[in-house]
Amino acid sequence: MKAGRRAQWLGLAAAQWVQVAGGAAYTFPLYSPALKSMLGLSQQRLTVLGVANDVGENFGLIAGVAGNLLPPWKLLLLGSACCFSGFGLLWLAVTRTVVGLPFWLEFAIANMGGGAAMAGVVKVGSRPPWVGLAAAVWVQVAAGAGYTFPLYSHALKKAMGYNQQQLTFLGVANDSGENFGLIAGVLCNRLPPWFVLLVGAACCFLGFGTLWSAVSLTVTGLPYWLLWIALCIATNSSAWFGTAVLVTNMRNFPLSRGTVAGILKGYVGLSAAVYTGLYTGVLHSSSTKLLLFLTLGLPIISLAMMYFVRPCTPSLEEDSLEQSHFMFTQISSIFLGLYLLAYTILDDVLPLTDGVIYILFGVMVLFLLAPLAIPIKMTIFPRNRKTNVASDTGSTSHQVTTGAGDEEPLLATSSSNNLGNAQENDDASDVDMLLAEGEGAIKKKRRPKRGDDFEFHEALVKADFWLLFLAYFLGVGSGVTVLNNLAQIGIAFGLEDTTILLCLFSFCNFVGRIGAGSVSEHFVRSRMLPRPIWMACTQVVMAVAYLLYATAISGTLYASTALLGICYGVQFSVMVPTVSELFGLKQFGLLYNFMLLGNPLGAFFFSGLLAGYVYDSEAAKQDPSSSTCLGPNCFRLTFWFLAGICCLGTLLSIILSVRTRPVYQMLYASGSFRLPRSSLH
Repeated sequence: MKAGRRAQWLGLAAAQWVQVAGGAAYTFPLYSPALKSMLGLSQQRLTVLGVANDVGENFGLIAGVAGNLLPPWKLLLLGSACCFSGFGLLWLAVTRTVVGLPFWLEFAIANMGGGAAMAGVVKVGSRPPWVGLAAAVWVQVAAGAGYTFPLYSHALKKAMGYNQQQLTFLGVANDSGENFGLIAGVLCNRLPPWFVLLVGAACCFLGFGTLWSAVSLTVTGLPYWLLWIALCIATNSSAWFGTAVLVTNMRNFPLSRGTVAGILKGYVGLSAAVYTGLYTGVLHSSSTKLLLFLTLGLPIISLAMMYFVRPCTPSLEEDSLEQSHFMFTQISSIFLGLYLLAYTILDDVLPLTDGVIYILFGVMVLFLLAPLAIPIKMTIFPRNRKTNVASDTGSTSHQVTTGAGDEEPLLATSSSNNLGNAQENDDASDVDMLLAEGEGAIKKKRRPKRGDDFEFHEALVKADFWLLFLAYFLGVGSGVTVLNNLAQIGIAFGLEDTTILLCLFSFCNFVGRIGAGSVSEHFVRSRMLPRPIWMACTQVVMAVAYLLYATAISGTLYASTALLGICYGVQFSVMVPTVSELFGLKQFGLLYNFMLLGNPLGAFFFSGLLAGYVYDSEAAKQDPSSSTCLGPNCFRLTFWFLAGICCLGTLLSIILSVRTRPVYQMLYASGSFRLPRSSLH
């Protein structure tokens, strides 16, 4: 093929794989303990080897000179040779295949291995955001590890001899860890995404590793408080994973916040069905194997996706092609959900062989890879469009990265994305305020208005903030109560296998999440309808679902579970863009994670204190020697209470919708999102 005729995007796609290989130097912390142990090195000597690792990684002068003299394939070949020689000798040393290697040779080996990573880091803004969105799908599936609690809770209860209330409080720990993301929210403005994902991977390994050692009886006699903390740490990985990918992609697609939130939150909801299929099929319903997978598999996924989840220069104009890409992602996720539902039912009804199960699971993996088709399509069929000089200039001026080694934090203020003419409609009073401040007559800074960028302490004094928090708390708090006790609810209603019930809830949860993002986005653009109105509508349906549970009408168990799953998912997808629209993107990570506290608080009050107590009381009435309760009375009082809670949540959501209607009229008056001005003048 002639020079210049090859699609440049094909080279960029290949370069991404090379850059992943180029990050090999970052693996030094992973094998350095084994290197130290096997060779008997002191900490100082290990530190010196770390210096060799960094020197080899960053000494690219020879590669730079050769880059002008040799074709790229020869440079890649030399890098491959360095990789093979350096890491090969390190492997020989660590495995004791070759013993007695001198320290100076180990230094040279580390230098050579690090030198294989001589490719420069891609600057922020040069990576297509669709690659990051495809990687975020896998991270969000990993972030759904908290939904696996019903799959291994019975094994934990049996191995440790817990009663239902103790198990319920472990469910509170599960929800507390999953939703306590304040630390991640604070640090996401100060740390790059890869570090946030790395912390999540560490939490996964430590927390689920402890649970695995308890369930597998590898370590016996672990106290209850230790397992409670371990479960908090394990599921806290979800907060780190979710914060990293959500705030990064919300920034990469600032004009489609509702759609992005719906897609990413949808995959989290769908993850329960993914884990259920993995558990019942590949792992043969083994809780021990599931926990081992969570201990090792999820950190591997996080580390593999770490390179791709990065901030990019966002598009500041409406693009019909972008909307079609979002539509493709949503459709592929819906097909994945239907496939998982059919797969779970098929696995339950028919005796499938291991070969068939592995094939079906492989098809599921292909569905998860579907979003990657977008950047591949953009590579093979590049789009010819005129360059907007003004936009390019503005985007370039916002680059935080000035060198290959600098990283940009996850979030920037909404004002960093403002167009030059976005200030045309500022109120005259604000102009007068600015003039007065410039003349020294006024020193007090103007308070932000709804739609501007808020600091955390500024948002805390707003009534709309607490209305949104309380409405969300009542909605998801009641929903998570059912989710945490779903296995026991199924058994109480006479089901022998509750995995289908969990899969149904997961699929409907996914439908609610991805559907709420698209539907609310459509109506907020076409009718300027405030997003919280959808929280009000779905909480009415949730109250009806709880009444169906309480009355125990024959044949309504699956219907009420499906309704609840859809409405539960809507609460998440509506809350996320609402926070960013009312209070801006500057502190979005912190504000969003504060809202998520409604989930563990609801689990504590409604599940831990109420549902667990009612269940154990009814079980004691039936058989004082048994901790198992059968019949609708096990949760009837709980369901009546939850129905009343949702009625209160509906009222709060309506009040919030009325109060925020002017904000949405301002933001979407032109039929598309108008980037708000900064609160900082």
